Amino acid sequence: MMFDRTLRMSFAIPLLLAAGACVPEDGAPKAANTATPVVAPAAPVQQQSARPATKITTDLTAPRLTTGTATYRCGNGGMITIQNLGTSLRVVGQEGATEEFAASPANQSSRYQGVTHDAIVIDGREALVMKKGSTPQTCTR
Repeated sequence: MMFDRTLRMSFAIPLLLAAGACVPEDGAPKAANTATPVVAPAAPVQQQSARPATKITTDLTAPRLTTGTATYRCGNGGMITIQNLGTSLRVVGQEGATEEFAASPANQSSRYQGVTHDAIVIDGREALVMKKGSTPQTCTR
């Protein structure tokens, strides 16, 4: 019985001492390895200017600031050209007629409504074109 207790304590005491050595007296954890490695440089290193870290923010409700033009082929064999102006679209139909579409609501960049109650929904490479009195058409880039 005494031997059994001595054997258990012989395992417990070194573990407790090792754990106690990892925690400093001020309560802050120690670094795992404080020694700095010695490395011989192979070639001279050029100093680079330190740039501030870039913070990436994704706000899907903010209107896009980029402008661009894309041509879409529609299901009826027609083509339209959409120019993204950020908070609005300019759409040129196959006949050359131009129509302006404002973002609806104003703080997003996928749904647009025209003055004539026509609407366009942009989703990736597709545009759903809805004209008053006709079936909606899907147009793809």
